[in-house]
Amino acid sequence: MKKLIVSCFVIGIACNINAQSYWKKNAGKSAKVVFTHSETNKKMVDKGTVKFEKMPQPKETDACIFVDPDFKYQKLIGIGGAITDASAETLYKLPKNKQKEIMEAYYGKNGLGYTVVRTNMNSCDFSSDSYTYVQDNDNTLKTFNVAHDEKYKIPMIKEAQKMIGKDFTFYFSPWSPPAWMKSNRSMLKGGRLENAFYQTWADYYIKFIKEYEKRGINVWGLTVQNEPMATQTWESCIYTAEEEGEFLKNNLGPTLWKNGYKHKKVMIWDHNRDLIYQRATTTLSDPETSKYASGIGYHWYETWNNKTQLFDNLYETQRAFPDKFLAFTEGCKEQFDLSKIDDVKLGELYGRNMLNDFNKGTALWTDWNVLLDETGGPNHVGNFCFAPIIADTRTGEVHYTYEYYYIGHVSKFIKPNAQRIGTSSNRAALTSTTFMNENGQLVTVIMNDSDTDIDTNLWIEGMAAKLTAPAHSIQTVIL
Repeated sequence: MKKLIVSCFVIGIACNINAQSYWKKNAGKSAKVVFTHSETNKKMVDKGTVKFEKMPQPKETDACIFVDPDFKYQKLIGIGGAITDASAETLYKLPKNKQKEIMEAYYGKNGLGYTVVRTNMNSCDFSSDSYTYVQDNDNTLKTFNVAHDEKYKIPMIKEAQKMIGKDFTFYFSPWSPPAWMKSNRSMLKGGRLENAFYQTWADYYIKFIKEYEKRGINVWGLTVQNEPMATQTWESCIYTAEEEGEFLKNNLGPTLWKNGYKHKKVMIWDHNRDLIYQRATTTLSDPETSKYASGIGYHWYETWNNKTQLFDNLYETQRAFPDKFLAFTEGCKEQFDLSKIDDVKLGELYGRNMLNDFNKGTALWTDWNVLLDETGGPNHVGNFCFAPIIADTRTGEVHYTYEYYYIGHVSKFIKPNAQRIGTSSNRAALTSTTFMNENGQLVTVIMNDSDTDIDTNLWIEGMAAKLTAPAHSIQTVIL
């Protein structure tokens, strides 16, 4: 039996408090395996069970995934995707039975277990047009009205909320303030929020929260600004780290607290991993700013087509700010091509990012659009992208990409409040993470994105189960 080791060093950092052997509590248990393999076209199939047998000391020649349930890290807030204008518009262009099918596929009891919903405040690229909720030059915001969202977006969000139930976690992000508040007098192509409108813009967030909550949609949180370093052809707005901090400290944070919204989770940055450490250490260096921030959001677009993404930046940021959670707030495969919707690389992009993100301390993981049409839109600036589900609004046909299944290997089995468990792999081709659900269930996800089949062992405290990890496969082992 292991000696008791009490070591607590912040998130991303283990807390080993109970060294009682996992197997003393779980003797004789076998594990269920759920499997996806592109070569055989198997998608989330039940592969039966595997048994654990004694394996005291693995050899270097033994491929292994090592799991130690005594070492516990961050808790999962939830997993989900964005209900944008494009997603909702596409949904309601489909026949009723297809609408129901898609909602069940994400939020139903047999679906992917999504609990998180993100949406856009004002228009974004995945809107059919540019819009705001106020009339031009309305400094008092008296004309504020979310009627635009009531046609598609709010009904879809409310339906998701109903299906998710108590774990519903909803947050929003702005892409741009109204044009008249900005230095370039346009919602598009960057520009900055004029100093004179800092407070007006802060009040705008309050109006949005109140209008959505008036309609029964509880707002869990928000990000300060989507991609504050990107001058895009679509809706965008630039903040330096210092400017974002000033706006949060002097306007947005105090305004939220004054209106009784101290509990809302504010996330800074909401952009790529490349600058996350610099942004966090700069914006949050002032305690008066930091007190208003709960989390640090990020995207993956810095190197999405490269297997060496900057995951270590997440770990450094988490170590620097153990009191803030890390939130993946957006990612997708860009440059839509309908002929490639069956490519397993779409799924592997998600698997690689999700598993590594969680291993570096991420607590919230949000995909971009949950649904897009046959063009990879609608999108008012031609920035067409993939989504886990693509629906052909001409024929009503619904396509489930490998993105859907690879996300599902995590989201379907790992529940909110699950705690990440110490896990490592001794083969570079095998990427893995493990969480323990609140009921004690241990869930390990193993992905092989190489071209070589690998026989491996899931090793837990001197016991191991033999597994096969074929090339381009992913599996979830539930113990």
